[in-house]
Amino acid sequence: MEETHLAPFACHARASRGRLHSEPESAHRSPYQRDRDRIIHSSAFRRLKHKTQVFVEHEGDYYRTRLTHSIEVAQIARTIARTLRLNEDLAEAVALAHDLGHTPFGHTGEEALADCLAAEGGFDHNAQALKIVTALERHYAEFDGLNLTWETLEGIAKHNGPLLAEVGAPGDTLPLAIANYVAGHDLELHTHAGSEAQVAALSDDIAYVNHDLHDGLRAGLFSLEEACALPVVGDCFAEVDAAYPGLESPRRQHEALRRVFGMMVENLLAETKQQLIARDPQSPADIRAMDQPLVTFSGAMAGDIGAIKAFLFQHMYRHYKVRRMRAKAAGVVRDLFDIFTNDTGLMPVEWAMAAAEAASEDARARIVGDYIAGMTDRFALEEHRVLTDPAARA
Repeated sequence: MEETHLAPFACHARASRGRLHSEPESAHRSPYQRDRDRIIHSSAFRRLKHKTQVFVEHEGDYYRTRLTHSIEVAQIARTIARTLRLNEDLAEAVALAHDLGHTPFGHTGEEALADCLAAEGGFDHNAQALKIVTALERHYAEFDGLNLTWETLEGIAKHNGPLLAEVGAPGDTLPLAIANYVAGHDLELHTHAGSEAQVAALSDDIAYVNHDLHDGLRAGLFSLEEACALPVVGDCFAEVDAAYPGLESPRRQHEALRRVFGMMVENLLAETKQQLIARDPQSPADIRAMDQPLVTFSGAMAGDIGAIKAFLFQHMYRHYKVRRMRAKAAGVVRDLFDIFTNDTGLMPVEWAMAAAEAASEDARARIVGDYIAGMTDRFALEEHRVLTDPAARA
């Protein structure tokens, strides 16, 4: 089926560079389908259900979580990949894995944990995702991690673009978890990722811009009038009003925002098809060797999306209600880090044993960081309550 339907520049499963640890191939699934399934069945993926995007969980169960976001990204990625004749399964695998490394409390938790680990190399959620799928998931008898294919690992590590300027460039600025991994398994960090990973990266942008507009309106963090002043958004509301005069507010909003979504997808497809005509790639190697991404929005649409992101940053992520929760969440992460680094025996047995066997203080701190990063919002809040409230039962 791949030979019949996929473009020559797509990543064909038969041409995969394989897995770090050799395994017999599945009789019923391609290597990338197997990667996707391993990601879905991982512990880290299940925990995304209780990790939030912007709101902490007790704000309400309507708002998106990392799990629902990842599913939305995967759906967009499959649609785009199918239309461009790319490998849907690889695009989906990268999309589903892209947020595995997020801490509790979204980017607030990441920033707090990065501060806590500043002396030990900091913290980066993309690097943590790679660490999870190559080391921290420990379920298989013959290896740590999920033993994913090279192409999926490449997509997780560099779906946002090259991490090094050229072959052999100093890796001083690499996130520690990525630097440690590529020392033994080269992911060619000086090149772009394959087309499928590029699709996953921009599908992430489309998903979070649209669902943050939806969630922000529902939460009352900004007004409909403010949203309608935004590029693309205002045009879509005007189109709905012309087609359905007097439409009730919830339906009007849904109709408009799904048009915003559609316009972004259509723009990406149209622009990328133009790039394909202009550049005429004949293999995945051609895609990786390009001096800029193949998968892209038009300049105008990229500018419009940038304006929407800037609006969301100011009116949603910096809204006083969100900032209050951010302050509390950051305090929880910092407190937990201090408590566990001062007494690693307060962590569960397997984590405490690993910390006790660590070769250095830096390594011990990284273990504490890995433990906290894996927490869900609700578990972090409960751990904090148990460890700081004298009346709480352990």
